Amino acid sequence: EDSKDILLSFLNAVLDFGGRTIADLTIVDPYNIPMLQGMKDTYVDVKAMLDDDSRVIIEMQVLNHECFEKRILYNAAKNYSLQLGQGEAYHLLNPVIALTLTDFVMFPNQPLMNCFKLLEKQRFIEYSGDIELVFIELPKFLKTETELTTIQDKWLFFIKNAGKLNYIPNNLEQSLQKAFAIANEAGLSAEELELQHRKRDFIFVNQSALTLATKQGIKQGIEQGIELGIEQGIEQARRTAILNAHRAGLTPETIAQIVQIDLAQVNAVLAEIAHK
Repeated sequence: EDSKDILLSFLNAVLDFGGRTIADLTIVDPYNIPMLQGMKDTYVDVKAMLDDDSRVIIEMQVLNHECFEKRILYNAAKNYSLQLGQGEAYHLLNPVIALTLTDFVMFPNQPLMNCFKLLEKQRFIEYSGDIELVFIELPKFLKTETELTTIQDKWLFFIKNAGKLNYIPNNLEQSLQKAFAIANEAGLSAEELELQHRKRDFIFVNQSALTLATKQGIKQGIEQGIELGIEQGIEQARRTAILNAHRAGLTPETIAQIVQIDLAQVNAVLAEIAHK
């Protein structure tokens, strides 16, 4: 709750509220690093209710995984439907915005931020704006400290670089200065600092494992491709030899001895050629 002003500044910077500014919000689930053995969770999320009763789910995802896009859509739909109790009217439903920041690229060759709504697929008529999925892909944010011009630039720079900087950049708004102060490891207890390091190591190990698996998969694919190509080349050479020997008047038995394959295989190739 003490960081409500920071969250307000961040949401107003990165989301389009139709030209208006959100003045207040309620933090539904305060941010809390899970103290779980094995550090299974690689994402954290915060839920907020805005002053117009809209819901916002903010999630930061470090590692990609199968069906990640479906999970985001499911969470948004679930938070939308759970607003109504049994027998309550549909007009009580309020919009839900799922804001997801990823440390990996989801949409190649697309901009830094992508927003999805329910639209008619040919004329792009909006069916409903009640569920909105917004993705920000941090690897696409490439601005340096000297290139920051907007409050959105500064917030994305903070999220991407706060863990790497040993100083607070100049000319930052008060909310960002406060955010940097909170993110500063010097303000953490020994237990909190150890937890952060364990979580960082867990994420690094998983990222390295994914990289290694990808490299091994590519190598295996190349090796299989070469092996398949060799096999296909040998098979084609055998077919050509059988065809040439057949045209020269040699019997199938003789061809089988020359090419060193079974007589049945020779007859199968000759039958296929005759059929064509």
